[in-house]
Order: sequence, then C-alpha cells, then structure tokens
Amino acid sequence: MSDAAPVPDWEALRAAARDVMTKAYAPYSRFRVGAAGLVDDGRVVAGCNVENAAYGVGLCAECGMVSALHATGGGRLVAVTCVGPDGALLMPCGRCRQILWENGGPQMLLDTARGVRPMSEVLPDAFGPEDLDTRAGSTP
Repeated sequence: MSDAAPVPDWEALRAAARDVMTKAYAPYSRFRVGAAGLVDDGRVVAGCNVENAAYGVGLCAECGMVSALHATGGGRLVAVTCVGPDGALLMPCGRCRQILWENGGPQMLLDTARGVRPMSEVLPDAFGPEDLDTRAGSTP
C-alpha cells in the first residue's frame, strides 16, 4: 500500500456533495448544504446541514461529514468540497474551517469558487492541536 494521498476526483466529490445536499433538513432557512470529503484511505464521506428550531444548535454539513469520517473509521481528510442549494460551490463558515483544519490539516485541499486551495491559505495562522501542546501551562 502506498503512503501517497489519493488524488481527488473533484467532479465525483461535487456530485456526492450535491446528492447529500438534497437530504438536508432545512425547514427554516430552506438553505440546503452538502459537503463531501476524500479520506486518506480513499473513502468518501459526506454530510448535510441539519437545522433545529433552536437556531444555534443546528449542524453545518461539514460537521455531519466529519462525524461520518469518525463513525466510519477515522483518518485524515485529503480534499473537501461544499455546495449550496443551487449546487454551486460554497465556502465553509469560519467554524467549519476550524473543524476541517483539525481533521485535515494545513495540506488538506478545499474546493472554492477561486479554485482548489490548501487549508493553510483558507485559514492562515490556524489554531490546532499542536498549540495545546506548545502553549499548555504558558501564561499570557
């Protein structure tokens, strides 16, 4: 088995995101979102947004996708795409960018309207697990 990350098939990822987007639970905003990601072992995981009458407890599609990542064996995200209700690419919100960083790291590729970009460009100077180790016990 090769240690090289699988090569993203962006069209297949977009199709998976569009498919799962149709399953979103969005009765309040009617803004359905789907996300699909390629895992380092070649699996594709997907998630859709799930709204709630208590608006603040809704879940973004990327959260569902990361939950599916861990529920199906874990691993690292290599590439992610996210689409809105019209099927066009959608940039993840700030919270979700942080979640993607945690599960894919700085090299993870994100499909954006301006082209495929590494997370290090999408979320520069990100806070990650290494910050907990290097900054633990330090005082401001």
